[in-house]
Amino acid sequence: MIRVVLADDHTIVREGLRQLLTLAGDIVVAAEAVNGREVVERVRDTDFDILLLDLSMPGKSGMELIRQVKNEKPKLRILVLSMHEEHQYAVRAIKAGASGYLTKDSASTQLVSAIRKLASGGAFISAEVAEQLARDAHGVSDALPHTILSDREYQVFRMLVAGVSLTEIAERLNLSIKTISTHKSRLMQKMNVGNQAELIRYAIAHKLTDEGDAS
Repeated sequence: MIRVVLADDHTIVREGLRQLLTLAGDIVVAAEAVNGREVVERVRDTDFDILLLDLSMPGKSGMELIRQVKNEKPKLRILVLSMHEEHQYAVRAIKAGASGYLTKDSASTQLVSAIRKLASGGAFISAEVAEQLARDAHGVSDALPHTILSDREYQVFRMLVAGVSLTEIAERLNLSIKTISTHKSRLMQKMNVGNQAELIRYAIAHKLTDEGDAS
């Protein structure tokens, strides 16, 4: 049996995923987690094979959480299940240590096969993500500006274009406003934009915005 931990802060999502996986016959839900702290606890106290991880949970989440989990248990396989389209976060998630990336829209048809593939030692990524990873590995330098941002800068960028204030960003990330302002200055410099309106236009042009985005 493939043992899976479900990490998502929405009860209805976990219930749906649990039902879907139970029907597979060869997959069992070993435990659940609703925030980053509980994910780390499950990693430490539960024996399982696959972490099915939502990128946007309360507390520590996203790439930082993936890296911590891999530090705690390097051989654990992580499948990211996200509301965000693949081109927005998949490459970053794989670089952080995930073995697969799946959007929630396609979970009903691909989740079981993705888990089985990871359990057998494979990866579950699209050809486009694999190509970008290969280009990055070979030092191809024609990357879009947003792809060269650090994970924290990208996180701040996404919040800024979603209309979140610097004060609220600082509160959500538990950082000082000065630190967030520094991140903003650096990301704007890297992206060669002069103001927030240009950031928003860039995000729209490259389909980097989505409703309710604040991850």
